[in-house]
Amino acid sequence: MSLSNILGIDIGGSGIKGAIVDTESGQLVTERVKIKTPQPSTPEAVAIVVQQLIDEIGYDGELIGCGFPAVIKNGVAYSAANIHPAWKGTNIEELLSEKTGRRFIVTNDADAAGLSEMRFGKGKGVNGNVILITIGTGLGSALFTDGHLVRNTEFGHANLHGMIAEHYVSNTARKKYKMSWKTFGRRFNEYLKMIERITSPDLIILGGGVSNSFDKFGPFITIQTPVTTAAMFNHSGIIGAALYASEMIALESV
Repeated sequence: MSLSNILGIDIGGSGIKGAIVDTESGQLVTERVKIKTPQPSTPEAVAIVVQQLIDEIGYDGELIGCGFPAVIKNGVAYSAANIHPAWKGTNIEELLSEKTGRRFIVTNDADAAGLSEMRFGKGKGVNGNVILITIGTGLGSALFTDGHLVRNTEFGHANLHGMIAEHYVSNTARKKYKMSWKTFGRRFNEYLKMIERITSPDLIILGGGVSNSFDKFGPFITIQTPVTTAAMFNHSGIIGAALYASEMIALESV
């Protein structure tokens, strides 16, 4: 089984993305392919799209790494905030492996994105607490202490002004409330202040689609912690998913 070129898949609330990744360099070997997440996003419907993605990319390998928007323990989803509720309690690894005939290794999507940034991006070589925040359909989070991942933090579900944080400030919230970038930036700054109090970070990295617009809302970020955008941009989740699968398989052989 090759551990160098692995298909990474990032399942999100609005899109399912994938590419073959060179896990030694963190580079995409193929073009990224994106297919809209089916609605409703039931396990059966998503599994069909995942197979379509594999076919379109032309991947013939056995191992696939997958990032998924939920708390993940031993391949099982323990939450389903931005995906169909039927996923809660589903063993995603077993389901996708059965439907595709490949071996899937699944982790939280933000944890996957964070892993890619810590290995190949802005977090590489940074000691202390580093947190990656993904801004998309919701708010994902990945916390690393001296390079070690603290899994499933889900800070996007923390309480902020009496609301679930990602309902107050995410890309979905920005569109729903028709926020200007100034309003979004100020709200996001409030969220980052909360993150700063909770984690005392040494660096905050922003990922997800909205991070590409950092020049528009970044001027309204006033926290003390350095804030930067992900080096892998919107590829972080794909790269991290493949990398996570590679590392888990390597551990099995130890």
